[in-house]
Amino acid sequence: MTAGPTRARRFARFRIRGIPGFILRRTLLGLLTLFLVSVVVFAATQALPGDAARAILGRTATPDSLAALREQLHLNEPVLQQYTHWLSGLLHGDLGRSLAANEAVTQLLRNRFENSAVLVLLAALISTPLAVFLGAVTARRRDSPFDHGASVVMLALAALPEFVVGIGLVVLLGTTVFTVLPAVSLIPPDSSPWSHLNELVLPTLTLVIAVFPYTARIMRASMVEVLESDYVEMARLKGMPERKVVWRHAVPNAIAPTIQVTALNLAYLAGGIVVVEFVFGYAGIGSALVDAVHNRDVPVVQALAMLIAAVYIVLNVLADVASILVSPRLRTSLK
Repeated sequence: MTAGPTRARRFARFRIRGIPGFILRRTLLGLLTLFLVSVVVFAATQALPGDAARAILGRTATPDSLAALREQLHLNEPVLQQYTHWLSGLLHGDLGRSLAANEAVTQLLRNRFENSAVLVLLAALISTPLAVFLGAVTARRRDSPFDHGASVVMLALAALPEFVVGIGLVVLLGTTVFTVLPAVSLIPPDSSPWSHLNELVLPTLTLVIAVFPYTARIMRASMVEVLESDYVEMARLKGMPERKVVWRHAVPNAIAPTIQVTALNLAYLAGGIVVVEFVFGYAGIGSALVDAVHNRDVPVVQALAMLIAAVYIVLNVLADVASILVSPRLRTSLK
């Protein structure tokens, strides 16, 4: 009867409490999730029909050349051994060689990853503060004409697909109506995207419009709930100015769900940016994934799938930690 509780108490002594323990648990869970994703990605690429060696060398390849290429790519080994070899390469930073470009995957994707990261970073830096501010203001003016108008506009923008927004911006600002910005965003392979800021405006604006309405609506809903809470009413009864009540007490407690939604939106952009990159001719990981699937470049497909999964997991862990740091109620629950 007492063995179970005693063992539980012994285990609790070694448990790290507070924010460091929460970060450690979320990190370990993220690593486990990433391992399971690696199994799924490898199994899915192995299940693809056809022969990768013959797809690379073509129909005129000789049996000797096919056998040599299969041995080079470890295709003649058992599936479990192939997975072990591939996973070992990932852990050592070796993503393999591109079958289509015949160069290291890390070298092939380095510039493309930088381009996509810059695009997502700019969209996050613009959309997140704007969504938090608008969500707080509309919640403060709940049921006013401004609130209704902003809700209708955000709902309409949320209903538009990214390619519709992108094409509309090209027509408005790049071709037919005004020609103040380039219609395509062509970044040279050996050039940094920061040196082509004009080319980044339209795709960044498209991503902002794509993710901004969701974050603003979540922030509004969370702020409405917090503004009706007891501690906010108590702060008002103490005579605290309304602006101080909103920005010091209400916003920090309402922003936690917004951070979670922002992380999900950024994770979505990491994998769903392909449409925006295609519309603007932007050289990022989205277009690289399309090219790799078209060329049956399995190492590149595997690397990009794992990269997108890793970005998704890291963003969720960071969002959980940020939610704890900015929300007094969540910090108290971990003590």
